[in-house]
Order: sequence, then C-alpha cells, then structure tokens
Amino acid sequence: MYRLGGSHVLPVSGVDNPELLAAAADLPLPSRHVPRGGEAWLGRRELRPAGTEVRIGPATIGDGSVAVIAGPCAVETPEQMLATAAVVAEHGAVALRGGVFKPRTSPHSFQGLGFTGLELLVEARKRTGLPFVTEVVDPEHVKRLAEVVDGFQIGARNMQNFALLSAVGQSGLPVVLKRGFGCTVEETLAAGEYLLLEGNDQVVLCERGIRTFEPSARFTLDLTAVALWKQRTHLPVIVDPSHSGGRPELVEPLSLAAVAAGADALLIDVHVQPEQALCDGNQAIRPARFAGLMTRLAATAAGLGRTLQRY
Repeated sequence: MYRLGGSHVLPVSGVDNPELLAAAADLPLPSRHVPRGGEAWLGRRELRPAGTEVRIGPATIGDGSVAVIAGPCAVETPEQMLATAAVVAEHGAVALRGGVFKPRTSPHSFQGLGFTGLELLVEARKRTGLPFVTEVVDPEHVKRLAEVVDGFQIGARNMQNFALLSAVGQSGLPVVLKRGFGCTVEETLAAGEYLLLEGNDQVVLCERGIRTFEPSARFTLDLTAVALWKQRTHLPVIVDPSHSGGRPELVEPLSLAAVAAGADALLIDVHVQPEQALCDGNQAIRPARFAGLMTRLAATAAGLGRTLQRY
C-alpha cells in the first residue's frame, strides 16, 4: 500500500476478476477502482482528477491560477541576492529561486557558494517574506537543507539520479523536478514516481527545454510536454523559459505561450546586473523587463479566465 497525500493506494493484480472487484467495493472505506497502466501510475490523473495543489510557503501551485517563481540562477553575493529578491517581491512573484550548489558542464565553471549561499537565501526570505526553492545535488545534503529550505529543485542533470529522488521524496518538502534535456515525457513521469513512492505528493514537473537539432536557441521548449502532462498526471506543471530560450528577449514570448498551453507556474531567471553574473547571466532578465512581463502575464492569464498570483 502506498500513501498519496491523505489517501492510500493499494495495487492489486487480477483487476479483471469481478469477484475481486466486488470484494474491494465492500471494504469499510471510500474506494475507487483505477486500472493500472504504465510504470508511472501513482501520478496518473485518474487517481486525483481535480489535480494536486503544491504549497511552497504561502504560495500555491496547481489551483488554477498562474504562479511565478523568480530570482537569480545562482546566489553570488549578499548585494546581488538581496537586491534581486527585493525586485522579485516588489513585482509580485510568489517565491524566490536561487542556486547554492551548481552542477555545471565544466568543472572550471562557478560551482556555487554551497551552504554559505544558503545563509543569503535565508536572509532574503527574512527581508521579503518570500519562500525559496534551491537545487540539491547530493543525497547527503538533503537532511541539512530540509531544515531550512521551503522547497527543493532537482535539476535536469539529476532527473534520473534515483538515490537523490528517493532522499528528496522522504523529506516531504515540495519539489520542482526538472525534465532532463534528453528525456521523454514518460521518463519524466517515471522520475516523479520515485518521489511519489516516498509518500510525497508535493511534486511539480518542470519543462525546461530539450536538446534538438535546432541551434537557434539554447534548447527547444517542448510545450507538447506541458499539454500531455496536464492530461496524464495530477501533478502541476511549471515551465522554465529562461533555460530553454537562453536569451532574455525570448523569456516573455515563451512565458506567455506556456501559460496559454496550461502551465501552472513559471520559473524565471532575474538578475539586477546580468552582465556580472557568475552563472547564466546571458539568459537572465533585468528588473524592468521582469516588471513588464508580470503585467503582460496578468493580462494573458485574465484572457484565459485565470488569475496571476501576486505576493
């Protein structure tokens, strides 16, 4: 038997047996028969047709509104982190993002401030009131981080790090699970299943772009995945337009398209001085552009009968 939030799921073989189904119907508890299909069945929408709501601090993802999580790709200095956090809060994002451990392609690239950077995120939360999510890369770090963070992020490169998935699932904290840039829609659902198997239903699937033959952008944003996940799983979906496009001028059109495709939330890189960023500054948007984006997101959401959450 598996726990899924406040419910329990009992996998039973031989479900075509009418006697077995009748016996299950007589159990002294509310029950529904959902045929098992595929490998990622705990996340199937049939188990929770209304969808799952994920709470990150006071913010809710998956309630029908549009939420924005924003901040720098990497925590760098106190001045950078606190200034960016203030901008993010001022313009209505519901949570802050910031990486303190950075799994980079090159070992010579900035790897993050580690636990020192975590202190800056805590200070930013104290000053703005915004909850924060940060990436975890090592199962050994999970317990220590869980004492402080409001939510975890599992990056694209670690989507199939199964030891990490299980450890994060056991924390019970919200998780933003990024799709690997070479992984399929179903493989991402299977990765989410590792978190669900630990009894943690506070999982948000993230589409952040996949690697294709097209060289014009850093990655190709797969909005088909957003639509498919919204049909197939009860888990909410967040889109990262910053890493997929790789350029600031692409963030807005990709964000608006993601909302139109049904995304529950957006994960956006914002930096007060992107030209000085130690990580992915070429894709971060400046405060003025972020302010304009939030205004247009609100209008787009309203046109679709939705609302933009604001802090």
